[in-house]
Amino acid sequence: MLVTTNWINDYLKNDVSTQEQSELLTAAGFPLEGRDDLEDGDVRQDFEMTSNRGDCTCHIGLAREIAARTDNTLCIPSNAVEESGSPIEEETSVANNEPELCPLYTARVIKDINVNESPRWLATKIKNRGDTPRNAIVDATNFVLFEHGQPTHVFDLDKLVGGKIIVRKAKDGETFLPLGEDATPIKLTADDLVIADAEKPVALAGVKGGADTSVTTDTKNILIESATFDPVVVREMSRRHNLASDSSFRFERGVNPRQVAPCADRLAGLLLKVGGGALCKGVLTEGNPLPEPIIVTMRTGYCRERLGSEISDETITGHLNSVGFEATCDSGVVRATVPHFRGDIHREIDLVEEVGRVHGYENIAIEDSIEVRVPDSGGEAAGRHAILDSLAGMGFVECVTHSLISIKAAEQFLCSGQTPLTIDDDRAAAEPALRPSLIPSLLTVRKHNEDNGVKNLRLAELGSVFALEGTAHTERTELALLVDTSEQAGIGEIRGVINRVCSLLTQEAVTIELEDAPSWLEPGGNILVGGNVIGCVGRLTSAIQKCWNWPTTVHVAQLYLSEYLATFPPVVQSHALPKQPAIERDISLIVDEEVTWKKIYESIIALNLEHLEDVSFVTTFRGKNIGDGKKSLTLKLRFRDPKRTLTHDEVNGPAMQSIEMLTTTFSADIRS
Repeated sequence: MLVTTNWINDYLKNDVSTQEQSELLTAAGFPLEGRDDLEDGDVRQDFEMTSNRGDCTCHIGLAREIAARTDNTLCIPSNAVEESGSPIEEETSVANNEPELCPLYTARVIKDINVNESPRWLATKIKNRGDTPRNAIVDATNFVLFEHGQPTHVFDLDKLVGGKIIVRKAKDGETFLPLGEDATPIKLTADDLVIADAEKPVALAGVKGGADTSVTTDTKNILIESATFDPVVVREMSRRHNLASDSSFRFERGVNPRQVAPCADRLAGLLLKVGGGALCKGVLTEGNPLPEPIIVTMRTGYCRERLGSEISDETITGHLNSVGFEATCDSGVVRATVPHFRGDIHREIDLVEEVGRVHGYENIAIEDSIEVRVPDSGGEAAGRHAILDSLAGMGFVECVTHSLISIKAAEQFLCSGQTPLTIDDDRAAAEPALRPSLIPSLLTVRKHNEDNGVKNLRLAELGSVFALEGTAHTERTELALLVDTSEQAGIGEIRGVINRVCSLLTQEAVTIELEDAPSWLEPGGNILVGGNVIGCVGRLTSAIQKCWNWPTTVHVAQLYLSEYLATFPPVVQSHALPKQPAIERDISLIVDEEVTWKKIYESIIALNLEHLEDVSFVTTFRGKNIGDGKKSLTLKLRFRDPKRTLTHDEVNGPAMQSIEMLTTTFSADIRS
């Protein structure tokens, strides 16, 4: 943003040197990017301007910042004008067809004006800022832009067809010739917003005026435009047509409708001063009502806490008032009316920043040390990450599916006493049920990938499931796993995954109970941790697999983990590694098909064998050599003494005791 030292001083009671201006504005958040010393002793300065501070794209805005940080007084020029002409309604009319894109459009008319060269003071202001003086009328509009930050435009009223102004969208293919010596006509689109007369566009709204209605030395009657336009529309038009101007630069940063009329009066007064003529009575105004002032509250205690500085309540309100707020404080709460030119202030923290900025960051003490607190580890989020990371390491692909499914799919996975929980929304007529299980969604994902040639996927999803139990809504966190492979390999793989997931969440033993398995599993069982059912695992029934047109065996598991995620991570008890070697004995036995590993395991544990450390499952085999209705099961017994090395003779007795129990209890044949 280019400004000059003398021009800024025009709005300060006491002059401030160039060096002081640059230091004060840099400290206020507007770093100096360059300076030029001019022949008449003035200095042109270039300050960096952030996109949210449109109020400081003018000399008064920067002068306000300087006055706030010193004991200086901001002096705003008068906008008073004398209306001596005919009523404006007799000279022109305004129609605003796009009030959402042009919230406010105002027009004033001056008749019998003289278009002369600018007086020396005006031409000097424009030239020193880095612009080329044109004539008194054009220079006056630029002066108001760089003084107040309000873009304005002046039309030759007699060149407006029909003597009217229409704010409208352009017609696709319409042409427009912008101002400029080397300008060429541009083709407009239906997305462009234009200012038009009765026949054609005469300005690209907020971006550029048109050559057809420009002010020349022959101009006698002028129409003054002062308006505000949607920043996004202005930015898009400027980029689309490769047209940029000081006006578009300002409109892109937002112009509040409340400053439109005062700046129009300021321009009208200048034009009467430099060009004479008579200002018509009245103003034509079209658009939306003026926006209500924004009021933001701030706790002074919070302000001091965030800034880390003991600033009194009086100083806080004084700082805010010095940059245009109307702030009062009562019982430690500041109530501040935001000035119309500050479109960046909406929240309590915005006021805190203003106080800190005006107070001066250099005046806020810097602590030599800061207190660092390590946040608590664990919690539900950490548990979720641990589970999903572990599953990814085991080859599972995480899915995130929609929570709504069809009634038919929901009914297949309801537990006893549950009914589907549905939503009443026509947009979800095909899938109105909140999922009672994640399995239907995983089946849909798996089928989609199969149809696209992706095979042998392991799928997992961790999310919420819902149901109605009586009249009560239930919601719980479920982990669903899906593996499609051979029957024996599938159940073994998914059981290993369950053990790994549960080991992350709890140190209690994991067991499978075949009784009371859900109806959608055949065979299947419930997953128990510490004696409590936390889910189920098994092979999907043929009927359900047929619904998804799925030809191979699908093994699934569901674990309800809300309780365990809430207390993640589990308390882990570490144990020293054994110092003495172990002796292991493998036992292979043939038993009836209905004999479960759980029964065998519990029976061996119940023997309370001396030195027995662990009983583990090795494998199961079925085949012609075994016989119908039979299976071969291999287990491993591990013996150890923590203080000394065992002998084989000491292990032979307990091992034989377990074999005798197995042959007696389960009618097992021991394989050599």
